Amino acid sequence: MRERLAFNGTRLDEALMTLVDQQTLDEGLIVSTCNRVEIVASSPSGAERGIERLTGFLCEFHDLPPGALLPHLYRHSHTDAVKHMFRVASSLDSMVIGESQILGQVKEAYQQAVQAGTIGRILSQLMHRTLNVAKRVRTETGISQSPVSISSVAVELARKIFGDLVDKTVLLVGAGEMGEQAARNLMEAGTSKLIVTNRTADRAQAIAREFGGGAVNFEAFYDVLPSADIVICSTGSPGYVITPNETGRALRSRRKGPVLFIDISVPRNIDPLVSNVDNCFLFDIDDLDSVVKTNLKERQREAQAAETIIESEVHHFIKQLRSLDIGPSVLEVKELLSQMAVAEFRRNRKRMGALSPEQESAIQDVLIPALVNKLSHPVIVHLRTAARNGESTEVLDELRKMVRID
Repeated sequence: MRERLAFNGTRLDEALMTLVDQQTLDEGLIVSTCNRVEIVASSPSGAERGIERLTGFLCEFHDLPPGALLPHLYRHSHTDAVKHMFRVASSLDSMVIGESQILGQVKEAYQQAVQAGTIGRILSQLMHRTLNVAKRVRTETGISQSPVSISSVAVELARKIFGDLVDKTVLLVGAGEMGEQAARNLMEAGTSKLIVTNRTADRAQAIAREFGGGAVNFEAFYDVLPSADIVICSTGSPGYVITPNETGRALRSRRKGPVLFIDISVPRNIDPLVSNVDNCFLFDIDDLDSVVKTNLKERQREAQAAETIIESEVHHFIKQLRSLDIGPSVLEVKELLSQMAVAEFRRNRKRMGALSPEQESAIQDVLIPALVNKLSHPVIVHLRTAARNGESTEVLDELRKMVRID
């Protein structure tokens, strides 16, 4: 169902323009990733009609019968919608809490909507605050600091053993998917060279070319073992490919530091006794998985701190949004006071005696506006405070009664 609802890049602009009808929905953006399809919108017609429009749009755009989506949808409005956006961008709603990709995806969705012209005052405020909240969560909590994938844990182990990885060489024994990803992450982390060996030589050469490294025959990988600082083993062999005796003999000629062995094969391809060879550190898939689970628990703890930040930010944003809503009220206050000032000027005009055109113009164009601004300032401050407390309508009604202007 999620695949059927996905919005690809070529049709996204069309979808955004169709979504925002300027009646039920006046602003909108679409977040479409491999794990989620979400539509965020502002509705002048209210939440109920807005959500009804969103549901209908999804069905119509993707040629689904009405009602087909109802078991698969979740709906948020008002404060809940704001909180949801903050949680999504902060990766608290992700399959892996603390993952970094979602923030970029949300930012890209916002930029695409801006380019399509479907972002207005409300969603602009919401998205700016959403991105800032996500950055604050990453800065003030450790939610993304503990690696939670096998390949990222491999990088973390290498850093703990070697510190700087800039001058380190990686030997990839076998070209399994996880092993290749671990090698990729290590290269991105700064290791200087990759050597690849695989029973199928073409596969080894292809990976070596991709990373600017070298390939060796599978039967000869012990010959290059002394030059490797990190060995990643990921083959489909049913038994041990790397043994302690062969490893010990190969490393006699090594003159630099320890060697980190990472066995990502299932079943294991590195004999556990390799860890007894001098200057050898060995971690297998169970060791790495244990680290991943520990780090996930740590992220869960950090997520609680993130939730506290988000609760505070939601409250602050809702108050800010209410303040934004008094723009028309501010104009009305100034108009009311201006009407009073102009009426008084006209009523007392004869008592002022002769005035030149310049003087009369100065009174109406300079003095009265300045007086209105001065008098309206404390009223507007009071309105803004009332808006934060949800009382701006009552304050404005009282003001109308006071000045007796309909």
